[in-house]
Amino acid sequence: MPFDKLKLVGGAQGFNWLPVFVAMRKGMFEEAAVDVALERLGNVDKATKAVADGEADLAITPPEGAVSNFVSGGPLRIIASNSNRLPMSLVARPEIRSIAELQGKKIGTSSLTEGTAIYTQIMLAENGLNYPGDYEFALAGIHTARWEAMQKGEIDAAPQPAPWTFLAQEAGYSLIGEVSDYIPEIVFAALIGREQWLKENQPVVTRLLGALSKAHDFVDDQANEDECVAIFQEITTKDSPALARRGFVYMRDLGMWPSHLAVTAKALSTTIDLMVRADLLDAAHRESAAGTFDSTYLAAAAR
Repeated sequence: MPFDKLKLVGGAQGFNWLPVFVAMRKGMFEEAAVDVALERLGNVDKATKAVADGEADLAITPPEGAVSNFVSGGPLRIIASNSNRLPMSLVARPEIRSIAELQGKKIGTSSLTEGTAIYTQIMLAENGLNYPGDYEFALAGIHTARWEAMQKGEIDAAPQPAPWTFLAQEAGYSLIGEVSDYIPEIVFAALIGREQWLKENQPVVTRLLGALSKAHDFVDDQANEDECVAIFQEITTKDSPALARRGFVYMRDLGMWPSHLAVTAKALSTTIDLMVRADLLDAAHRESAAGTFDSTYLAAAAR
């Protein structure tokens, strides 16, 4: 069978992309006759836009952009979940010891309309701080850029994933809130594509999802921990195997990578609800927004 090529993009291609790199290293894409070209765009909004504009075939990225596109009549669809948990903490400069102390502070995020900004608004609202008014956002980039900005004093806090949370804690920074305590289950990152391209390329999409499903199973199996940690270290902490293992085990045990890339009703419902609460989606579209998820492709992969 000749290989089918596709371009898969993302903002960072970091920790949550572990199953993708496992699929590459273990020959799972090759077995599925899929030649996957990866491109890192440095920004989650750019990843969503690249798919919408036809510059990329698929993206692994926060789903909010696809939901907004769908309800406005656009072509973007969610076809699978890359991750259904938020392995993140709100990290603040050492002198800030609680969420209440973020009054008047600057918080780093990678987008104002997707992912981190939404989670932060929900956490702070639960603690009596509202946006806009009580604090401001700064577009500081992906998690590695946010960590650099915090160390330079350009921002006061930011939602950060493990293992950077542990790195920050060891450096004396404050962990002032666990995102999963506020949002237990959500479509953190989704696999999105354009409806027409998906229909025209259903066989290759089905095979791709089958390979990724095997990779998710591999990552979730404790017997494969050492192999997974080695790959996880390459894409995250580089020089710290202990920190890599701590971060990987934390994410795996949190249930970050869903079996068979499942988009659960609860996770999707939470994504939509938080968009409404953050004024990124009109409440009138709450029910119709669920149509962004097209289950056709996961069903075909399961068969």
